[in-house]
Amino acid sequence: VGTITTNVTVADDLAYLRMPYQFRLTEVRASVFTAPVGSQIEVDIEESGTTILSTLLRIDNGEKTSTTSDPLAVISDYDLADDAEMTVNVDAIGSGTAGAGLRVYLIGYRIRI
Repeated sequence: VGTITTNVTVADDLAYLRMPYQFRLTEVRASVFTAPVGSQIEVDIEESGTTILSTLLRIDNGEKTSTTSDPLAVISDYDLADDAEMTVNVDAIGSGTAGAGLRVYLIGYRIRI
């Protein structure tokens, strides 16, 4: 979601991709090159305009990864459709330092029919 020096901003549709095949999501993660200071970064992931998370993906204050966040992201839609339009929205950023170099990871496997 930008270069490693690009500050994270609150906005919709900051990243976009189309799923190359049906995909079973097992985990989502995020990381930053520069940690947010003052508050957390909150990220929403949408499939065709609808969130796939019931608890947003977070990177806590002073951290560089979502794997240590509390609470962890909760996936509500595990099955992503072939050719689905996936977008990344940032809903909150650090209040002192925004954080920079955001990366979002969709982890899972191809569903074969």
